[in-house]
Amino acid sequence: MSRNNVRGPTSALTEFLRASGITPTTIARRVATQDRDQQQAAAGPSRAGSATASPGPSTSANARNGNGRSARARRRSSLRNSTTGYASDELDEPEGQAAQPDNDNAEGEGEPMEVDGEAEAEGAEEEEQEAPKPAAKKRKLSKAAEAKLKSKEKKKRGIKDDDDDYDDEEEDAYTALSKSMWTNGAAKPPVGSFENCAVCGKQFTVTKYTMASSNGQGFMCHQCAKQSGNDPFKKPAAPKKRKAPAEREKRNVTNFEERRFPTLVSLCIQLITKHIDDIDALGDIGAMNVEAIGKALSKNRSLTPENAHLFYSPTNLTLTFYDATNLASPALETLAYHNANLTSLRLDYCGHLDDASFKVFCTSLLSLQRIELLGPFLVRAPLWQQFFKSHPKLTGFLITQSPRFDLDCVKSLVKHCPGVVELRLSQIGLMSDGFLGEIARLKRGLRYLDVSEPGKSCSEGMVIRLLKAVGAGLEHLNVSKHDELTDEFLKKGLAAHTKALQSLVLSHLPELTDEGLAAFFNGWKNTPLYTLDASRNEVMGGAALESILNHSGAKLEQLNINGWKDVSEEALKKVGAVAAQLKKIDVGFCRAVDDFVVQEWLEGKMKRGQRVGGCSMLEEVKVFGCNRITASCPKKKGASILGVESHSAR
Repeated sequence: MSRNNVRGPTSALTEFLRASGITPTTIARRVATQDRDQQQAAAGPSRAGSATASPGPSTSANARNGNGRSARARRRSSLRNSTTGYASDELDEPEGQAAQPDNDNAEGEGEPMEVDGEAEAEGAEEEEQEAPKPAAKKRKLSKAAEAKLKSKEKKKRGIKDDDDDYDDEEEDAYTALSKSMWTNGAAKPPVGSFENCAVCGKQFTVTKYTMASSNGQGFMCHQCAKQSGNDPFKKPAAPKKRKAPAEREKRNVTNFEERRFPTLVSLCIQLITKHIDDIDALGDIGAMNVEAIGKALSKNRSLTPENAHLFYSPTNLTLTFYDATNLASPALETLAYHNANLTSLRLDYCGHLDDASFKVFCTSLLSLQRIELLGPFLVRAPLWQQFFKSHPKLTGFLITQSPRFDLDCVKSLVKHCPGVVELRLSQIGLMSDGFLGEIARLKRGLRYLDVSEPGKSCSEGMVIRLLKAVGAGLEHLNVSKHDELTDEFLKKGLAAHTKALQSLVLSHLPELTDEGLAAFFNGWKNTPLYTLDASRNEVMGGAALESILNHSGAKLEQLNINGWKDVSEEALKKVGAVAAQLKKIDVGFCRAVDDFVVQEWLEGKMKRGQRVGGCSMLEEVKVFGCNRITASCPKKKGASILGVESHSAR
């Protein structure tokens, strides 16, 4: 084999062995010497029986050099033991056999020993005499092998061993000889050197992936190694991880909902929505159940430009698409052309609505009086202004998530559409105090106002000024996530200027306090509310809830106090005693909610052996995050309990 002078990096162990004179060549020579010794030992007894000992100079020389020979043999034996793992002290004779007499004794009897290969290579001239060795030798197991056998025996008997993790390990990788050393007596050439392939004969560069040939006569190139069935680049399999003693159970959220037998109408709607693309021959499906079919299509986003034509008609006055995700800009233009007489239009998730399609809305939907859009991201300010100019009779403008809607658009709305009574500007990133100042000019009976979740909170003074201008006729108000609103807003804004509110949303207002909200409801002259959402206000407690129930409990239909973690159990039980008309309630993350609280809502309170009170019209209870609700939570026909997080509920 040809080699160059390029040598790769070596480990500390290799350098130590090389400095001690231990190289692959010397190890291979010792193995060959050991084989010859075994052959000589097998032939020794026969020769000893036929030959006659005769004293002479060689005998006395052997006597003089016997101790030196034994010392060299012991050193050679100990070196072989540290390198190969053999126990040289017990290789001379099998168990149960008497030890043979030593030939290096004072009598000088014995047979001259031939000079071994190592003594001949060193130029030694003396002759040595050794006792004949038996042909059969028993190899003593190493400590690692003994431990492995013991572990296997324990496994058979079913005894667990603490060292099971190491049962599958081989010999110590630092002391065991490599396979190439035992097969061909040559170590792997340095990385970067050149070798001739033992199979194809081509020259290749040695890498760390180079593999020895199966016959041990050299190394193979990567192509021949792959053809032999061994992939040199294959990564070793990752060790299997032990399973944890106890698997952590996944959280199981259970909803207690009543399963009702579907009606014939619902079955027909399901069948139509399932085969919506195959019923073109059906033609006009009429106005009846159109909204229900639209909702069913929105659940799996099945509304497409092709099947949307089933909902189009020149006689349509209202049209609602709860998911217009698949309607591209040309499809939205088609919608405007085929429904020219619309007075009310609602499009949710209309992200494809852009300037081109919205321009068609401005020119074709001239009868439009109410428009509700969710996600018109691409419509720019000039088109909004053009739309307001072309629809002076607009009474309802409700948009959510429109980042291009700016102050000039609000000014155009107030100027060209003074009759607006429903206004929603929710999640508008450019909202500022200027928006509220322009909205305050709409003094012709604004009933619905939603200015929630702005990019930056408006000032408390401007919100109070807005309520002073339009609060008298408001029936719905949403000022969520205006972080600057405090108890002063409740006192000088709502309490002073609103008297006809039916729905109020005060969610995510961190500056409000439990005492301030309680004082507000105790002195508020407004009519009882039908809907109240005061969720995500963590400081609220029992005082605020009791004042709410005292003010609006008799008429309240929807209540959301999600996140009121410190509300008391007594105040929660009062809901079942006061809010008889309640239909939906959300008490998520209220720590005091348990099975008994829900029982009083559903069944009433036990008094003199009878159940009194209770929310007889309750349809939905949300208890997400209420860890005291268990699988034994009472149930009632017609009422759904959503969010039971007990692990025992299956």
